[in-house]
Amino acid sequence: AGIGKCVALDLARRNARTILACRSQERGQAAVEEIRAATGNPAVVLRLLDTSSLASVRAFAQAVLREEKRLDVLVNNAGLTGLPFAITPEGLELTFATNYLGPFLLTNLLLG
Repeated sequence: AGIGKCVALDLARRNARTILACRSQERGQAAVEEIRAATGNPAVVLRLLDTSSLASVRAFAQAVLREEKRLDVLVNNAGLTGLPFAITPEGLELTFATNYLGPFLLTNLLLG
């Protein structure tokens, strides 16, 4: 939803292979289908990613590096605010992990 979906829609309209990295399979697949229908671009795919989990970030990056020939653009758009204090299973504060550590790690892993 929001800015990320708009960016993905614009990239798909430009006929780019577009990977939607989403936490929710259901919401992500709905967005993929909507973008494919709006653009006619079948190269819009869903990959699951939870930026609050460094294990999820590492698995996502490994899959992208293994499956994709190249990566031209990375849009780090995930974020949250206003949640009560929580600690991730990896022992990190949830908001900090989601908004900073996860995207930072993802970017660095995908740099090659």
